[in-house]
Amino acid sequence: MTSFANPAALLGSEGTQLGHSEWVEVTQERINQFADATGDHQWIHVDPVKAADGPFGKTVAHGYLTLSLANLFLPQVLQVESFSMGVNYGCEKVRFPAPVPVGSRLRGVGEVVSAEEVKGGVQVVVRMTIEVEGGERPACVVDTISRFFP
Repeated sequence: MTSFANPAALLGSEGTQLGHSEWVEVTQERINQFADATGDHQWIHVDPVKAADGPFGKTVAHGYLTLSLANLFLPQVLQVESFSMGVNYGCEKVRFPAPVPVGSRLRGVGEVVSAEEVKGGVQVVVRMTIEVEGGERPACVVDTISRFFP
């Protein structure tokens, strides 16, 4: 984890490697909960019997489930010590290069892409690469946009 004393300390941090998060296992229960929350009950996600004969040999996590884990991983790699409010402002350049089979372990690796002043605060873009343990390609690469206000 990389820590910054306050939002202004983020300015000039482009290229900073933030480190990596803890590993998180993607269980069938987590996949099913995401399916229930989003209404996406496609068989490749929620039917282990049918998925065993499918293209991945088992169920796989939704791409958007994998993306949502960026929100879990980001505060594990980036900490701003003194601020009154932080908000998720958006995402850019989301990609899903590899599937996430049930039982996989994922972690996030962060890098500061940009940091700039915005009205009342600082906007930082962090490229979050979500790795699959033992995988050749990441499961997701996303540029997250956060705003921190002093």
